[in-house]
Amino acid sequence: VFLSLQLFGTIVWILVASTQIPLPLLQGWVMFVAVTAWFLSIVFLCVFLFGYANRIAVNWNQADFIFHGTTFVFYFGAFLLQAATTSLHHLPRKFNSTTQERILTGREYNISIAASVCA
Repeated sequence: VFLSLQLFGTIVWILVASTQIPLPLLQGWVMFVAVTAWFLSIVFLCVFLFGYANRIAVNWNQADFIFHGTTFVFYFGAFLLQAATTSLHHLPRKFNSTTQERILTGREYNISIAASVCA
């Protein structure tokens, strides 16, 4: 489970970072969730790999349940925000401009779709 979280979190992180971040408030939260979940899952995995779980008196089943439940809620929120960003691709970047520059280019639109699916 940790490795899938690592893999998909890294993919979301890379995909969102590869765009020009047209809506920093929305995609900033997506990046925060991806990076924080990635880092915490590395820490959680290291606790088990290096045997610290035997030395620390914690109910690890409950800690694992709380960690993955919280991560699910945050990633679901990140998915919704990334999907909302992707759905706005047809809107113009500047409403008072005569140019037809879109919020997301065709390439960024495809990347945002992939980031939404991975989130």
